[in-house]
Amino acid sequence: MVDLGRTPLVVLALYMVMLLVLGVMGYLRSKTSEEDYYLAGRGQGVLVTVLTIMATFFSSAAMMGIPGLIYRDGTAFLFFALNLPVSGAIIYLLGSRIRRMGQRRGYVTPADMIADYYGGSRVLRLLVALVGFLYVIPYIVMQIKAGGYLAQRLFPDAEVLTLLGRDYGAFELGTIALSILTMAYVLVGGMRSVAWTDVIQGILLLTGMLVAGLATVVALGGVGAYFEELTKLPAAARSMPGVSGAWSPWKLLTICIFASLATMIQPGQWMRYYAAKSTQTLKRSALIFAVVLPGCFLFGVMVVALGAHALYPPAMVDGVLMPHPAIGVSPGEFDQVVVAMLQEHVPLLLGATLGTIAVAVILVSVMAASMSTADSNLHALSAVLTRDVYDRFVRPQASERERAWFGRGVIVVATLLSLWLVGLGKSNADFQPLALIGSLMFVAIAFSCQLLPLALDCLFLRRGTPTGAIAGMISGIMVVFLFTPFPTLIFGEDITATWTGITRTLGRLFDIGFCGFVVNATVFALVSRFTEKLPSDHVKKFAAEMES
Repeated sequence: MVDLGRTPLVVLALYMVMLLVLGVMGYLRSKTSEEDYYLAGRGQGVLVTVLTIMATFFSSAAMMGIPGLIYRDGTAFLFFALNLPVSGAIIYLLGSRIRRMGQRRGYVTPADMIADYYGGSRVLRLLVALVGFLYVIPYIVMQIKAGGYLAQRLFPDAEVLTLLGRDYGAFELGTIALSILTMAYVLVGGMRSVAWTDVIQGILLLTGMLVAGLATVVALGGVGAYFEELTKLPAAARSMPGVSGAWSPWKLLTICIFASLATMIQPGQWMRYYAAKSTQTLKRSALIFAVVLPGCFLFGVMVVALGAHALYPPAMVDGVLMPHPAIGVSPGEFDQVVVAMLQEHVPLLLGATLGTIAVAVILVSVMAASMSTADSNLHALSAVLTRDVYDRFVRPQASERERAWFGRGVIVVATLLSLWLVGLGKSNADFQPLALIGSLMFVAIAFSCQLLPLALDCLFLRRGTPTGAIAGMISGIMVVFLFTPFPTLIFGEDITATWTGITRTLGRLFDIGFCGFVVNATVFALVSRFTEKLPSDHVKKFAAEMES
């Protein structure tokens, strides 16, 4: 790998200063209202809207987790690119309706709209808030973890710092630095600062993806030589279900549909729909998203990961699939493929001096992918727990100033909790829930998917009942929970052996979120059929406002 010297430190310092300046600017422009802090006054234009949605969507999972899966498994994961135009369609169809109702009724969180439609159900509001929490924490964890990986690559020769009897290497210091910086500008400026930093981070991210793809093609001798090398990949890497056998056609299909839907209705994105200046703003943003992002993904992620598979093929070592030593040294380090390719091949493309600067900038852009998603999710979690829990159940009489301070406290606690979980995963190799960034992504999205039946019902169908919605949500959350390693950790292998076998089989065939959605929607429909309906005038009024 090319020695980057002090260049990354300089670039990173400038980048951090810029983010803090944007945080202060956001604070100076902000008003003292809760709506301004969480939705930037509902006045975001097309450029800010589309880039903040893109930056929130393209996290460390997109720049590290998904490339790691492609590098490991080959072309089978190519079909995942279909989720990008699907996501654009969701912004257009669902996002515009969510924005319309949010503007008219003053909604701030997903639960504001869902609970309002289902008769102000307090239980349902808590369940929606719980889903938001279960989505956000894994996502923040994987962003912080990505920051640690990047620090290891940027500063491989960093000295270990010993403090209070504990050693802090580049990984630990990277996770701490990313956490503190992200927390700082979210605390200071709210949605306005988050959106402005997302614009910068989004531009850096898209540029870095394109340069990485170009460097990979050049490293393999040009376009013709690149595709010729791909034809030489092992048969398993050129077909389904991939080298690891993980990607059946049905699983990829359900991921492309349901992971897309779930990702675009998670709390951070849902609140971005509320924050858009107009419905037309969202529709234009959706079209740009659906055109620009698939091209960047295919060229900046697929091309890089498949090129790495050709240049540095993974291999079986004692029955375990391992990355090439140039990529990583453990089964959990497939995630580092993009970073390794950048360091190795961009200087060869651009020359030593310019290449070193470019690598440092692009690696910082990969960190931007982590920060742009972490900030959005921290901000959304603050809104969810403040408005849907604290304001409704703990301190209904709290002043707006008190709620604002509680929301900032949520950001601090959530950051520290996520940082602790990352440290736990680093120190305990057997703590598999934190093993791979890609795995964390699918678990988080699966929880978010449990909002889907309710969202579709109140936005389009309007046939469900509050009791049915509650029963469906509880069922879906429980099903997704069974797919995670936590039941075995809690109850032991003897007790969970039967359902572990069932969930492993289903998990090989279908997306986890889809499995939860099927149970959720089925229970929702059945219970709604036999329980008290919502007042017809309430449903008609909601529908009229939605359609007008």
